[in-house]
Amino acid sequence: MVWEWFRWLAETKGINLTIFYDDWDRGRFFAGVRTTIHLSTICIILSILIGILGAWLQKSRFRIVRGLVQAYIQFFRNTPPLVQIYFFYFAVDALLSDYMGISGGILGSYGWAVISLSFFAGAFNAEIFRAGIEAVPESTIESAESLGYTNAQIYRYVTLPLAFRVCLPALNGNLINLVKSTTIAYAIAVPETLYVSNQIWSDELNVTEMMYVMWLTYLLLVGALVWVMHRWEKSIRVPGFGRR
Repeated sequence: MVWEWFRWLAETKGINLTIFYDDWDRGRFFAGVRTTIHLSTICIILSILIGILGAWLQKSRFRIVRGLVQAYIQFFRNTPPLVQIYFFYFAVDALLSDYMGISGGILGSYGWAVISLSFFAGAFNAEIFRAGIEAVPESTIESAESLGYTNAQIYRYVTLPLAFRVCLPALNGNLINLVKSTTIAYAIAVPETLYVSNQIWSDELNVTEMMYVMWLTYLLLVGALVWVMHRWEKSIRVPGFGRR
């Protein structure tokens, strides 16, 4: 009955929301939303891991390691993400395919979107985590050293947990930007929300309606992430730490 009301709305008012009363359009639209959620989730996890590793390697005693990490960070922070995703999909994939003698490419569009977006957000996360690590009091690290902790143990059990709490607000902002940036996967034909919406409005000529639907969809997705991250931030807050 609910779906039929949308059909009536299209026939009488001209508001053509086919994703609600047409099974085919509804199926492909919600498949696109699921792809966006899946892509966002994987990229969030990978970018956090890249950021943690990058922040740790920036403290390496080897200059070449620090230089490589800085080169990575500057490359991905100072080039447009759309250029990056094109670079991976068309240039890196072709180079690896020729080198390995594989026809048809190494990864599909979804795989390269994951790699590109994860590296893009990971570069910012590395700097965010580095700033958080530098905010950890030196006396805390010295206390851990006096207890016999190794450098790796100090980073894992002392520095990183405290740094994570300090940098979580900035990290939240970067992850929110990452979810919004998944729309550029449209450029290499990843069937996410924007891509399938474009297919629907091209078939049904309901551009205005689909624009409103996309706007509301991303508002709900990003709003849900903001709510989860704020709840997470409150749950792990250490009273008195990171506040003056």
